Amino acid sequence: MKINKFIIPIIVGIGFLVFLSLFVVKETNQAIVLQFGDPKKVIVEPGLQVKIPFIQNVVFLDRRILNLDAPPIEVIASDQKRLIVDAYARFKIADPLKFYISVGDERVVRSRLSTIINSRIRSVLGTQSLATLLSEDRTKQMAIIQDGVDTEAKSFGVDVIDVRIKRADLPQANSEAIYKRMQTEREREAKEFRAKGAEMAVTITSTADKEVTVLLANAKKESEIMKGEGDGQRNKIFANAFGKDPQFFSFYRAMQAYEKALIGGDTSLILSPDSDFFKFFGNSGIIKKQ
Repeated sequence: MKINKFIIPIIVGIGFLVFLSLFVVKETNQAIVLQFGDPKKVIVEPGLQVKIPFIQNVVFLDRRILNLDAPPIEVIASDQKRLIVDAYARFKIADPLKFYISVGDERVVRSRLSTIINSRIRSVLGTQSLATLLSEDRTKQMAIIQDGVDTEAKSFGVDVIDVRIKRADLPQANSEAIYKRMQTEREREAKEFRAKGAEMAVTITSTADKEVTVLLANAKKESEIMKGEGDGQRNKIFANAFGKDPQFFSFYRAMQAYEKALIGGDTSLILSPDSDFFKFFGNSGIIKKQ
């Protein structure tokens, strides 16, 4: 009984010491074993590990890729245009021992990385124009920023995998001014288009009127030519007919004159019976040969 009285506490004590001596490193973690505050061992592989109770303690660090949202900052471009830039980064703790000695914990490293990122953004983007920052060339500038941030971060055991701009906006006052300027520019362009359209309409109308005038003049000219040719042909026919039978031609012309003079039906003519106009009117109605 006395032996059991001592064995049980000893077993319990040993079990407690074993419990304090063992710890588990998860797959998402890496660990640093400290002895009186000084790093003694770095563990990067997951599994069951051992430490000295009461003398050593363990600090766990995340081994996953971590995200960081840097606070928005105002950047002045090389053309003195202002831009609000909101960036984010992805990083991981690559050297646990250097990380622990340099910064100690994740909260501190996030603050330092934010400062470095914003400083790099100002120094790199500040050398570019606003048009460049809003174009595809911005990707090259971000690569330069990432390289610079990664170089500084390695000094405290961190690898920066990526740095990107999440949002890039103009300040509210600048946005309104640019919007008004763009609106004015669009209105000016619209007026220019309308003026050019009106000018083109006048030109087209004037050209069409000119073409119509030319066509009408040509048509009139051709009709006059055709009429002249017709009159000439008619006169030629008359001349030929007159040459063949002068008396008949004289008779025919007289008939045409009678038709024109008496076509109204109520026309009164006061002429001498001996007038040459009535030379074909006689009792017999026969043309006298000369």
